[in-house]
Amino acid sequence: MKEVVAGVDIGGTNTMIGFVDAEGVIHAEGRLSTPEYAFADDFVIGLDTKLKEMLAEHPGLKLIGIGIGAPNANFNKGTIELAPNLRWKGIIPLVKITERRTGLKTRITNDANAAALGEMIFGAAKKVKDFIILTLGTGLGSGIVVDGEVVYGHTGFAGELGHMTVVEGGRVCGCGRRGCLETYASATGLVRTVLALLSDRRDESLLRELKGSEITSRRIAEAAAAGDIIAQEALDQTARMIALGIANSVIFSSPEVIYLFGGLAQAGDAIFVPVRKYADELVQPVFRGTFRVEPSGLPEAQAAILGASALIWKDAGI
Repeated sequence: MKEVVAGVDIGGTNTMIGFVDAEGVIHAEGRLSTPEYAFADDFVIGLDTKLKEMLAEHPGLKLIGIGIGAPNANFNKGTIELAPNLRWKGIIPLVKITERRTGLKTRITNDANAAALGEMIFGAAKKVKDFIILTLGTGLGSGIVVDGEVVYGHTGFAGELGHMTVVEGGRVCGCGRRGCLETYASATGLVRTVLALLSDRRDESLLRELKGSEITSRRIAEAAAAGDIIAQEALDQTARMIALGIANSVIFSSPEVIYLFGGLAQAGDAIFVPVRKYADELVQPVFRGTFRVEPSGLPEAQAAILGASALIWKDAGI
């Protein structure tokens, strides 16, 4: 029998499930519609049923545990706490409910910490003990690893670098504060920067031909590659903000590598070249040349499942 872990990625719309072995191979995949379940207990019943169906279709697999990545997940307590994009309100003891229903060891953390674990177990950080991963999607998530361990802090919510203040009184953030890093250094932040530039400047731009809803980080990267001045300026400003976040983060954990992951990181050299340049300029001189900025080694389509499964595989000493 091949031992596998269920990597479960809970999103506001879909929950993705995969059976992952110790080498990071996904042997089976499934999906649940998260909003169908008004209560977490019902969701766990649905998850248990789905896992049994998947095992029945793959009789050569033995399920040894469940790793869950979820919004507002607290690793220390095994809970999901006040997640704004889930129907389940309040503090949900999801690990306890899942272990009681399935009889399987279960661990939970947020998606960025899961990405850090996935990078450590299956990705580019297999031999790196000190690193930070920045997930550059709709928001900016982060996972911090020091001496081979994810940093959770005494609350379980440490490492929210996307909510460090980089511009006092700056852009309004979804967290209710102003000037958070993710309002500038994320796919959404990049779009906000483009819209501001289009409003303030008269340069010709391919992006002026698009409706606001059609302007995405991918379209911006494509326009920049085609020589569009507005798109190039927006990417440069975004890269500088990412670098500022990196420079501030390097001070407290002195990582060997900062990995960039997510849609914005897919812009390639258009992001990595200026980020590396600005990070070298902005960082405290004693740290200059002590770290690298690199792309994640995880395949984006599978990263969430791999990262969630790594919660269990790390405990197993993989």
